[in-house]
Amino acid sequence: MEYKDIIWNFMRDTEWMERCFKGFPPLIVTVATTGGIFGAETNPNLPETPEKQAEETYKAYKAGASIVHVHARDAANGYATVSSKTEDYYKTNKLIREACPDIIINNTTGGGVGMTAEQRVSSVSANPELASLNCGPVVFKATLKKREAPLTGRDKAMDVDYIMTVNFGETEFFAKTMKEHNVKPELEIYNSGQFWLANNLIDKGLIDPPYIFQYVMGMTSGSYPTPMALIDMIRGTPDNAIFEVIGAGPYQPAITTMSIIMGGHVRVGLEDNLYYKRGELATNATLVERVVRIAHELGREVATPAQARKMLRISEQPSQYP
Repeated sequence: MEYKDIIWNFMRDTEWMERCFKGFPPLIVTVATTGGIFGAETNPNLPETPEKQAEETYKAYKAGASIVHVHARDAANGYATVSSKTEDYYKTNKLIREACPDIIINNTTGGGVGMTAEQRVSSVSANPELASLNCGPVVFKATLKKREAPLTGRDKAMDVDYIMTVNFGETEFFAKTMKEHNVKPELEIYNSGQFWLANNLIDKGLIDPPYIFQYVMGMTSGSYPTPMALIDMIRGTPDNAIFEVIGAGPYQPAITTMSIIMGGHVRVGLEDNLYYKRGELATNATLVERVVRIAHELGREVATPAQARKMLRISEQPSQYP
């Protein structure tokens, strides 16, 4: 698999037709098993403890995921919120690596409500191979449910109306910290205006190709989860980059299928979507199984972790946690 087979102009008709005829590069599937806002109070299948995260990651890995996106949770708060401690990420990553010897570990730097940039970037010191890097502000408005026993950490419902601020300087700080730790950034783009911040990192040489862009569709304050909005995002993809797509909630199947068709990659999991279909709660494994099945029906091979490592140009040797 050569570089030109992985990196190409996604909006050029002739290139798309050539790859549709000859075969697109293998599909990289990321699973986001848990998240930074909601917990098991919304879906009992959502893992919170390090042990449960490792167990659920293994099931998704066996189903076809080659990357896991990790949010370590805070044991001191009953795992109701995300941790800002490097040691919590290290423990979670270590258990995941023991369960999945070659999966690519991707730690969040999105963190949780109210965290500083320094707290959010603490996960990068826990030896991941990738880390998310938000390229602009994100606004959240939601009601967090009361956590009923045996869950702890929130004894009554709580309304959240919050903006996670990110500016040029902070994105540069995240990128420099990741480079110091040999961690490849995954650039999270919520709307096309955030390409300004991502391109600044490219122009300053703070990130290395191939650049990984992740288009988050359907989050509040972000782009609508529609075909036209996704095409607009893909049109903005810089040279020497690949993209993957998140579809939030009920839009996940349609938007991820469109990414498969367009030659992109996908992220699924309970962080982004709690339901398999209306009225039926999902598991991480069932969401991975569905997108793998769709990919195969559409003629896309699903990437192994080894193939994904070559495509992303990261170490072929998985990170270790002695």
